[in-house]
Amino acid sequence: MPGVQASAQPRSVAIREVGPRDGLQLEAPLTFADKARLITALAGTGVRRIEATAFVSPRAVPSMADAERVGELVAQWPGIDWSALIASPNGARRAVAAGLASVEYVVSAGNGHSLANVGRPTEQALAAVAEVGEIVHAAGGRLEVIIATAWDCPFDGTTPPRHTAAIAARAVELGADSLCLGDTIGTTVPGRVTSLLGLVRDNVPGVDVGVHLHNTRGAGLASAWAAVRAGVTKLDSSVGGLGGCPFAPGATGNIATEELVYLLQDSGIETGVDLDAALDAARLVETIVGHPADSGLLRAGGRSVPKT
Repeated sequence: MPGVQASAQPRSVAIREVGPRDGLQLEAPLTFADKARLITALAGTGVRRIEATAFVSPRAVPSMADAERVGELVAQWPGIDWSALIASPNGARRAVAAGLASVEYVVSAGNGHSLANVGRPTEQALAAVAEVGEIVHAAGGRLEVIIATAWDCPFDGTTPPRHTAAIAARAVELGADSLCLGDTIGTTVPGRVTSLLGLVRDNVPGVDVGVHLHNTRGAGLASAWAAVRAGVTKLDSSVGGLGGCPFAPGATGNIATEELVYLLQDSGIETGVDLDAALDAARLVETIVGHPADSGLLRAGGRSVPKT
């Protein structure tokens, strides 16, 4: 399989907690006080990468209308890499002005999703990587391009793998520092994950490629494990498994952070995340959003180990 080699299990994986952004974008807008409670709890779990907010239209995504206030809030934890999702050069300007210079710019591989998500076709969204990169790099930041609908699009069907790989290469040419492959509607499975990773890596040798998975059809954790076994060391997840794309019909929750931590740490892979604190944060998010979180670990608890 191109680009995928049997490799030693990584010693550590850097989890990016996306609960404050992806986890909340389908929820009714929270009060800022509740959002601050959640962010504070997540900052206390030990996770070193957190997607804090999105600088997008508040009309399109009302739950992200307080993005500038969130930028002010998270400045009190300088040891965490706080990032922001954007969908346009203007969003990049807002993000860096708010002190969030780690920026994720979304390009949908599926043209139908691109039109629904950002109102312009994939080629136009991809071309804007150059301007976004100039804005972010001028502020001393880093630009990650997230390729949404990397495997499947809710409007166009299966995304040709070579199309996704070509977008990855062009994004790097235009200024992306790293990439992330997004399973926006939760349709991929382990074999498809490793196959696409191989193609993308062949097109962008030496570039860091992470994975953002949803558990819509129950294969999220299995796909995450396949990615790790293929050498991926950066994975996204959301507290309590909350999340989904408001512009992709049928898209539901991310893989749950606490379940990913449990899987990795019990497999001998370091995450730096305190599992008990992650479970506490998941319990808090249930209270804040007012409904149960989709997390089996939250219901069952961690593995009980008899004391010796």
